[in-house]
Amino acid sequence: MAQRFADPHPPTAPHSASDAVFVEAPARLHFGMLDLRGALGRKFGGIGAAAPSPSLVLEAQTAPTLHADGPAASRAAQFARRVLGHYGIEQGAHIRIHAAIPAHSGLGSGTQLALAVARALAELYALPSDTETLARVTGRAKRSAIGTWIFAEGGFVLEGGRRRGSQHAAPRLARFAMPDTWRCVIAIPPGKAGMSGEVESAAFTHLPPPPERSVMRVSHLVLMALLPALAEGDLATFGRALTEIQCINGRWFAPVQGGAFSPGASTTLIERMTDWGAAGVGQSSWGPAVYGIVAGDEAASKLANLIRDDLAGTGVVYAGPFANSGARIWRGPPSRAAAG
Repeated sequence: MAQRFADPHPPTAPHSASDAVFVEAPARLHFGMLDLRGALGRKFGGIGAAAPSPSLVLEAQTAPTLHADGPAASRAAQFARRVLGHYGIEQGAHIRIHAAIPAHSGLGSGTQLALAVARALAELYALPSDTETLARVTGRAKRSAIGTWIFAEGGFVLEGGRRRGSQHAAPRLARFAMPDTWRCVIAIPPGKAGMSGEVESAAFTHLPPPPERSVMRVSHLVLMALLPALAEGDLATFGRALTEIQCINGRWFAPVQGGAFSPGASTTLIERMTDWGAAGVGQSSWGPAVYGIVAGDEAASKLANLIRDDLAGTGVVYAGPFANSGARIWRGPPSRAAAG
């Protein structure tokens, strides 16, 4: 089951200027978009939740120049340069990534890394630290704001889409804690990486607008099935609504994705997880990450083992309760590796 990074130095403990800043941020699951038409002046919108695992963990210290090491170090350095340059900070930082979210897997690795780097630098240099500002400075939340609000709060998030011409992240409309008994099993099978960056932007420009009826159906499912079921802890109804939303979204993205879901192992696993007892199934963002939601540890362990057997030693599988808190930030003595 999922475990979060241990915090050996409580946030309330006294710290010195030489202490390092640590940030841990959960991966995000993107459950689907609300509207690709934008006829009402807002586009995209969406639903998602903080994954049980994996998490990003990084450490940062002030330094004369900028240096980063660990997985995704070069990308972390790019985000740091952007933040330092935006605020005219002439000093640098030493950033060490202890654990990373797999890149281009559909779990929001880029947004969580950008926000974690920005949040660490904000702590080190007494900069604005509200999450929406961090997203704007690092160039995130230009389309979906699910990852931004997950970083801030964790749990389940509904966001209302970005207003045409706005420079602000899409507003968070609702946030719920995921029920304590629900478990999520996530699989990242081998295969084609999910789209990102310019390739993703190009894909969106080539998508035909979906039928208004299907857009209305998604909103109806969210408002009158998904959210009430979440509030009442009704997993069966939540799962049926989520699975239908995923299927509708899949038809929207099929022209550029090659099918309702990422072709190959992702599609096969989604089909099999339903047969194996998952109440709700789907693909996170462009995949290849897929997920199934069940009740309790026993069901999660059973589903995870069936997926591992099906993958025959390839890919990776995570299982556990949803993360109902956002990023954690604390200070403490620098790790030996980072100090060296």
